[in-house]
Amino acid sequence: MQITITARHFDLTKAIRDVIENSCEKLTRYFDQIVNIHITLNLENNRNVVDMTLHASKFNLQSQAKANDMYIAINEAIDSMETQIKKLKDKVTDHSKKRLKEDPKFVYANLYDQEEKTKRVIKTKRMVAETMSVSDAIDHFSEIADDYFIFKNIETDSINVIVKKDDRHFRIFEP
Repeated sequence: MQITITARHFDLTKAIRDVIENSCEKLTRYFDQIVNIHITLNLENNRNVVDMTLHASKFNLQSQAKANDMYIAINEAIDSMETQIKKLKDKVTDHSKKRLKEDPKFVYANLYDQEEKTKRVIKTKRMVAETMSVSDAIDHFSEIADDYFIFKNIETDSINVIVKKDDRHFRIFEP
């Protein structure tokens, strides 16, 4: 991560530079894909203005703070950037969970059998189990064309599987 500091209308001191670098290093614990950070420190009519721009892999974030003391303005800009990074991280992780729910991925694993000395490929389907009652699950299962339906039972708070026995009868597997 590259940190660029620009000071306008005053001289940048080593103490201010150290505070900024230490504060920016703390941002990487929330989001580790930060490419560079550009901070502009400006002194305007006895007001200290801090403009901060953060470039991550696909995202650009900005924050601004004004205060009478430069250190307070720096801390406010860092805090604002920290909340933006937390929201961004939540958005990215929620997006990946939603994609997993809508379009489950198939994962193939190679297993090595010690007795037969052969490799077998097992197809694993990952999915998110919806929370519903047994009657709702049967209604939902009759609408889809699969041979089974996996859901989380509201009453027992466990994962159950419904399998069609024939057109009118179903079989429920509980752990």
